[in-house]
Amino acid sequence: MNSEDQELCLCFHVSRRKVIQYIRVNRPTVASQLSDCYGAGTGCGWCRPLLKRLMEEANPDTVEIPDAATYAKDREAYRKK
Repeated sequence: MNSEDQELCLCFHVSRRKVIQYIRVNRPTVASQLSDCYGAGTGCGWCRPLLKRLMEEANPDTVEIPDAATYAKDREAYRKK
């Protein structure tokens, strides 16, 4: 899977590509505005720190994210807390 197609928001199936494109086109000023991107960050909250990092980076393409399996596994642990 292309890293741009990897889902960042697992609740609403929002991909990294969608978020990056939303940032480029809409130029949100605060991370909470990313919720307008197909509801990203409004479910369990697991993706909010990563969404914020993408928002704060000058070039969101360079933000490292874990592989899909690790990301999903870590989210499960997060949700059990």
